[in-house]
This record gives sequence, structure tokens and C-alpha cells, in this order.
Amino acid sequence: MSKTNNKGGQSIGDALKSWFTVAVIVISFVIAYLVYKYIMGAPINFEGGFDLVKNKVPTDKWHPIPGNYLAMVYKGGLIVPLLMTVLLVLITFSIERGITLARASGKGKLNVFVKTLQNYLANDKIEDAIEACDKQKGSLANVMKAGLLRYRTLQKDATLSKDQKILALQKEFEEATALELPLLSRNLVILSTIASISVLIGLLGTVLGMIRAFGALAQAGAPDALALATGISEALINTAFGITGSLLGILMYNFYSTQIDSFTYKIDEAGFSLVQSFAAQEK
Repeated sequence: MSKTNNKGGQSIGDALKSWFTVAVIVISFVIAYLVYKYIMGAPINFEGGFDLVKNKVPTDKWHPIPGNYLAMVYKGGLIVPLLMTVLLVLITFSIERGITLARASGKGKLNVFVKTLQNYLANDKIEDAIEACDKQKGSLANVMKAGLLRYRTLQKDATLSKDQKILALQKEFEEATALELPLLSRNLVILSTIASISVLIGLLGTVLGMIRAFGALAQAGAPDALALATGISEALINTAFGITGSLLGILMYNFYSTQIDSFTYKIDEAGFSLVQSFAAQEK
């Protein structure tokens, strides 16, 4: 199953304090409800069409046109808009995380950038390394630039011992890293939460559908075939929606978590090279 904690330690409560998160959820629900009500639930998708409206036939008595999947999903009941909302939120935050991580990666390949920095450090070309960070413009570059600036300052400081300088450089690097990593992992908790609750919401819809189906069977005399079919349809559609949302949530969370882990490893690798280079050159 998906992980319950994210890299930056952000909780779902913290995520919901963001106006962007709340706006995405509200807008997604409005869109989902409108699509459910006026597109999926349009009379043209059901047998009898607009005659059902003229005759004031209850919507639970409407029968989908064979092969019309919009109408079939509509018969899933009022849980469907909630599941659609979950899917829209998942898609929105997956795109948002993708854009954020793309920006954090900066220009060019990170492996090439790290090797370039290592070469500059090995030859004590601090200014060239800082210039390379300015051109790269990613989170790794930001962390390394902070370390390099501190590196340059410590080289000129004659009041500190070698060990003190190394500790000061490590602290600067850790502080810069602590500022960047939360930006990378922000809103991942939304994806992990969706992976957990989507299947539960679908299960709720399944239970409600089965209650309706068994209610139809429990009637005296011949069972109401339409009510029985509606109940089973509601159960299966909600199950499918819930599993789909949970599956996509798990995939996207693990995908972005892996990217962040790789990014963190590269930051640590570059930082280690910076400290080692300073320790080797400092007398």
C-alpha cells in the first residue's frame, strides 16, 4: 500500500490550510457535480429521452440506453460525484507536482551538473562553480550556491580552525537543504491521502448499491428487476471508480517519492563533494 508519511513531514491538516488546496477541492467538486448532473444525467442518455422529464418519471426509474456509458456511470448514484472529485484532485496535484519537480531540476541533466561541480571543486574554481549554479537554476543549484558562497567566505576566515570551518560549511549546507526539500515534497500528502480514501469512498458506494439491490429482492412477490439492476450497477460502478482512484494515487505518490529520493541523493552527493574538497584544500 502507499506510504502514509511524506518526505517533508507535511500533514493533511497543513495541506488543507493552503488556499490552493482548498480551491482545487472545491472547484473539482463543482465541476464533478455539474458533469454528473447535466452531462451524465442528461435525458438524452436514457430510454425515453425527454419524455421521462415531461412525465415526471423519478430518475431512479430511468433506464440507460444500451451502450451509453455516461448513463451507466450516472446510475452509480450520488457517490459518483465524490469519486470524480477525488480523481480531478488527483490529476490536478499530479500535474502540479510534475511542474514543480521539473522546475526544481533546473536546466540540463543533474548528473552532468553534479560532475561539473565536482570538477570545479577539485580544481578550486569556486567562482566558476557559482556561475554554473546561476545557470542551472534548480533546487540543487540553490543549495550548492549557498554552500559555495559559505565556502568562499570560510577560505578567507583566519579566526576559525579547520574543524570549525568544516562544521560551519556542513551547517550552511544542511540549512539550505532544509529550505529546499519541503518545496519538493509539498502536497505529496494529498496524493497519499487520495490513495487511501478513494477505495473507501468507492466501498461506501458499493455498500449503498448492495443495500438497494437487496431491498429490491426483499419485496413481496416478484422482485423489482429494474431496482435490482440499478443497485448492482451502483455497487459495481463505485467499486471501479474507487479502485481506479486508489491505484492512480499509489502510482503517482510512489513515482514522485522516487524522484524526490533521487533528487535528495544528488544533493547529498554534491554536498559531500563540497565538504571533502574544502577539507582537502584547507590547511
